[in-house]
Amino acid sequence: MTAKEKIEALREELHRHNYNYYVLSQPTVSDKEFDEKMRELQDLEEQHPEYYDENSPSVRVGSDINKNFIQVTHKYPMLSLANTYSEEEIADFYERVRKTLNEEFEVCCELKYDGSSISLTYEKGILVRAVTRGDGEKGDDVTTNVKTIRSIPLKLHGKGYPDAFEIRGEILMPWLVFEELNREKERREEPLFANPRNAASGTLKLQNSAVVASRKLDAYLYYLLGDKLPCDGHYENLQEAAGWGFKISPYLKKCSSIEEVFDYIHYWDTERKKLPVATDGIVIKVNSLRQQRNLGFTAKSPRWAIAYKFQAEKACTRLNEVTYQVGRTGAVTPVANLEPVLLAGTVVKRASLHNADIMEGLDLHIGDMVYVEKGGEIIPKITGVDTNAISMLRGEKVRFIERCPECKARLIRIEGEAVHYCPNEAHCPPQIKGKIEHFISRRAMNIEGLGPETVDMFYKLGLVCNSADLYRLTADDIRGLERMGDKSAENIIQGVEKSKEVPFERVIFALGIRFVGETVAKKLARAFSTIDELMGADLETLKNVDEIGEKIAESILKFFSQENNRRIVDQLRNAGVQLQRSKEDAEQYTNKLAGQSIVISGVFNLHSRDEYKEMIEKNGGKNVGSISSKTSFILAGENMGPSKLEKAQKLGIRTLSEEEFLQLLE
Repeated sequence: MTAKEKIEALREELHRHNYNYYVLSQPTVSDKEFDEKMRELQDLEEQHPEYYDENSPSVRVGSDINKNFIQVTHKYPMLSLANTYSEEEIADFYERVRKTLNEEFEVCCELKYDGSSISLTYEKGILVRAVTRGDGEKGDDVTTNVKTIRSIPLKLHGKGYPDAFEIRGEILMPWLVFEELNREKERREEPLFANPRNAASGTLKLQNSAVVASRKLDAYLYYLLGDKLPCDGHYENLQEAAGWGFKISPYLKKCSSIEEVFDYIHYWDTERKKLPVATDGIVIKVNSLRQQRNLGFTAKSPRWAIAYKFQAEKACTRLNEVTYQVGRTGAVTPVANLEPVLLAGTVVKRASLHNADIMEGLDLHIGDMVYVEKGGEIIPKITGVDTNAISMLRGEKVRFIERCPECKARLIRIEGEAVHYCPNEAHCPPQIKGKIEHFISRRAMNIEGLGPETVDMFYKLGLVCNSADLYRLTADDIRGLERMGDKSAENIIQGVEKSKEVPFERVIFALGIRFVGETVAKKLARAFSTIDELMGADLETLKNVDEIGEKIAESILKFFSQENNRRIVDQLRNAGVQLQRSKEDAEQYTNKLAGQSIVISGVFNLHSRDEYKEMIEKNGGKNVGSISSKTSFILAGENMGPSKLEKAQKLGIRTLSEEEFLQLLE
């Protein structure tokens, strides 16, 4: 046998052993035998570099060569799921799907693994790219690190897989590995990981893939995407993928009634605690891909899936102190500092008290034994006091502060709101730094090389006092500062310069106007072609924009009425930031449907509901959810609900088919 033949035979054998051990959990050789064959392969590959293969099993051990991550745009956006803790909302979701589809359907129930989302791309059976979720639109290319995860196939086996497809899943750190890793960190007196999800996510972003390999990450894959998938069924596609070598959860179940869904939820609410990896709920997906397409998406999540989160676990511990945090909007949040306690696999030291009303309702005193819950929140919350543990020598009652803990300004509370605010937004350090951190964030201006620590240092040194000051920085200002060499300084300046290309809608979001998130920013950018138009709009004009009510409109008016904010906008304009819609973007918009309110109903074949909604908005129309005398027309697909059809006929509202609607836009 030639060296090349021997290398290829060893690779094939080791791929098979990896699959048997890490996916099937049915090893056919001992660890010692496996290691001996791996060393033999590595020796042969070192002697014959001409036979290098980037998907050899030897890449599983990783490399100590650092590799910077590059950002990759997702072919299909990675949206988050709508979450609920209520079985009633699950029933509402099921009923909405039933009414919208108006035909029989099945749902697939699966465990919601609590890890770090990953997208894997395969071409001709070979893993070519692994990308993190990132902001949903773009993520980091972590292919080198993912190749060290032995449950992820580098080469597929079996047959029937498409030439090119994407499969998504969750990178996980098993409980046993997590606990051992934290024991090691404790011995070295290093900060502990909060939970397996954080540990998996942090590991995946390490620059040293050899360290990643040593962390023994695992993965479960749960969704297949592509143009030529073998089946219309989500469940059936995953069963096919299992035959290609992917680790698919063995606990998937197809359900055809809401009762079956609830049976699944109730069973796993207790049984999940026996699993070797963290889970935090159940995901329910419409099984048919055709039906998924027809149900479409909201701005943030698919309409064909929902996540049920298990009720939070409780723990009891001592309240040591209450401190206060000031956010970028000036909101002041009380935080309970606790005696450390283990809760749902996490060591909890702090818990949110949310606001003055909740704090007062709990009647907290320093030294109280308090109940702590951790649901879907990053910071757990206190839900009550153990009244049986209250003694006569109870500590001082906790009262909400009257002045900002940072700048000492007297706090205000807006009528109808529960939150206290520091009104000193132009001079309160946490607000200033928070606004800059929001401005540079990935979803906003995406200025690479900058983070909270760097912003804090620049602010303390007087280099930046607001977001616009970033555009006045030079490399000479930065180089020589703590942890800042020539390369770091150049990277920051290049990142700032590159941000001038960020489109108008993201600049609006980056300004940090209260209540103006990404979706609202997009609506504003479509309604106003320049920042001057937006700044000059009155209350009624703003309220006429789709999805913008009085609360958001008043917030926008207040923001632009402040001289400091107008000055920042002028500085951004002078710096060359995009404060108007680009010509290419503007060309996508027409007034063909201006002033028309349109209802979409039924199941569509040519485009999804979301695509039709976008067409309506780009052509000046307004999407409305219900039929009324003000409805201009109904874009009607197949199986339009009989009640809607009857109401439309009664009101004399015309209906257009897909073809008629598209012809109208032409």
